[in-house]
Amino acid sequence: MMSRRKPGKPERLAELCRAQLARRRDNDVHLRAWLVGALALAGSGGEAMDSADGLIEAAEATGNPHLLALALGAYGLAFRDADPVGALNAGGRGLVIAQDSGNRTIASTLANTLARLEAEHGDPVAALDHLTLAIRNYHNAGDTTTIRNPLAVLAALFDRLGRYEPAATIAGFAVGAMTERAFPEFTAAIAHLREVLGEATYESLARKGETMTTAAIATYAYDQIDQARTELEHPS
Repeated sequence: MMSRRKPGKPERLAELCRAQLARRRDNDVHLRAWLVGALALAGSGGEAMDSADGLIEAAEATGNPHLLALALGAYGLAFRDADPVGALNAGGRGLVIAQDSGNRTIASTLANTLARLEAEHGDPVAALDHLTLAIRNYHNAGDTTTIRNPLAVLAALFDRLGRYEPAATIAGFAVGAMTERAFPEFTAAIAHLREVLGEATYESLARKGETMTTAAIATYAYDQIDQARTELEHPS
């Protein structure tokens, strides 16, 4: 399937953040957090972790819940592979802060990060709960672009759980240069789905998802999440 969106460029974002930090000659928490996140998305894990050093403490010193939640989310992205437990703890703390301060934008991003961590290292039911939160927030906000991020993570999780048909359907809506770049597990899931379903079946299901409206894919995702949660909580 052809991508419908332009490629994401996290390396360019990292360059811009560095340039701004150098120009300002300060330690701006907002720019630092975006730098850490951009480096993590670009696959520069070591640089991301180095850049995250002291970031949370600097954010705490501002007394600004938005900056603290943002910094905790950036830390979670940077350390998701090297220290998944620490990343989960940081993300969980950030999510509470974002929700308590009414920041649904950061809450949605953190929920998506936590879902990825739970799917790979923790509890798939918790991952489904986090994805429900993120999808609902983006859907309610009318965000027809960023909603693809939690949907891509959901497709990868369904592939992991052996729920291949809904995984392929959701992948058809979520596929794009940014989701494939930002979520390598999503790219791996698509390759696996093509193998287990066969090329023709995968393409048919993916086309079905691609043609869905945002409202339709959200409703479909909620229904499939409920089914998966029931199976996980009450295995036969």
